[in-house]
Amino acid sequence: MAKAAAKPMTKKEIIDFLSEKSGLNKKQTEEFITLYNDLVYKQTKKMKEFVMPGLGKWVTAKTKARQGRNPATGETIKIPAKTVVKFRVAKAAKDSIL
Repeated sequence: MAKAAAKPMTKKEIIDFLSEKSGLNKKQTEEFITLYNDLVYKQTKKMKEFVMPGLGKWVTAKTKARQGRNPATGETIKIPAKTVVKFRVAKAAKDSIL
């Protein structure tokens, strides 16, 4: 019989775990996570990349305008050029996970 897949951790579970391991209270841990996320967003927007040592790198990339197809109608549509955010996993992270 197949084993049931584990569910991803919720934000609360992550905060509880980090709080217990770091010695910070839950409010401080949540504030730290929020500050770190804000730093990632702002630096990625400003510098076009943000390196998370040992985990990977957030980078922005531009996509070209292209032709696409509406799956509901089959009609050809024009998809405009845009900027997207990508995450490139570090080799150390790949090696430790896989």
